Amino acid sequence: MEMVEIRSIKEAYRDGGNAKPEKRMESLKFTWGLLSVYLVVLTWIILFKMQFDVSLLSHMNLRSVNFIPFAESAVVNGRIDISEILLNIAAFIPFGFYVSMICQTDTFSFKGGNFLRKVLPVFCVSLLYETLQYIFAIGASDITDLIGNTLGGIIGISIFSMFSAFLGAKAVKIFNGLAAAGTVIVLLFLGMLLLANM
Repeated sequence: MEMVEIRSIKEAYRDGGNAKPEKRMESLKFTWGLLSVYLVVLTWIILFKMQFDVSLLSHMNLRSVNFIPFAESAVVNGRIDISEILLNIAAFIPFGFYVSMICQTDTFSFKGGNFLRKVLPVFCVSLLYETLQYIFAIGASDITDLIGNTLGGIIGISIFSMFSAFLGAKAVKIFNGLAAAGTVIVLLFLGMLLLANM
C-alpha cells in the first residue's frame, strides 16, 4: 500500500501536480508564440540570408543540389568546414526544445508523442528550407545541411528529455522562461542590426 502511495506522489509531481488545464493551455500558447518568433528569425537567416533588402535575393541566381553528405559543398580549402556544420546544428537545437515542450504540454494531438514524432517536424522544416532555396534559386540545397539541422533538433529533444526526467512538468516552465529571455536578446540584436543598416 505504501509503495502505491509513493508511486502516486511521484507521478503527481512529474505530471505537474494539480496544475489547472487553463495554466497548461496558457503555457502551450506561450510556447507556440515563441516557436513562431523563432521560425520567423530562422527563415530570415536561412532563406533571406539576413538581408533587410529582399530585392537583393533576386540577383543571387544560385541553384544547386548535393545529395552526398559532407562532400565538396562542405569542403573549404581541402578540409570539411566544421564551423558551418556546427552553426546548422546550433540553429536547430531550440527547435528541439519547442517541439518537446509542445509534445509534453499539448493535451490533444501531441501528448505522449514518441521520439520520431518529435524529430519529424524538425526534419520537414529543414527539408522545406532546402527545397525553397532550390525553387527560388537563393542558395545551395545540401543534404549536409539537412543532416546538421536534424541533428540539432535531436540534440534539443534529448536535452529537454533529460531535464524533463528530473523536473517533470516544471521543465516546460523553465525552458519557456529561458526561451523567452533568449528571444528578447535575439530581437534586440536584430533591432540593432536594423538601425545600423538604415
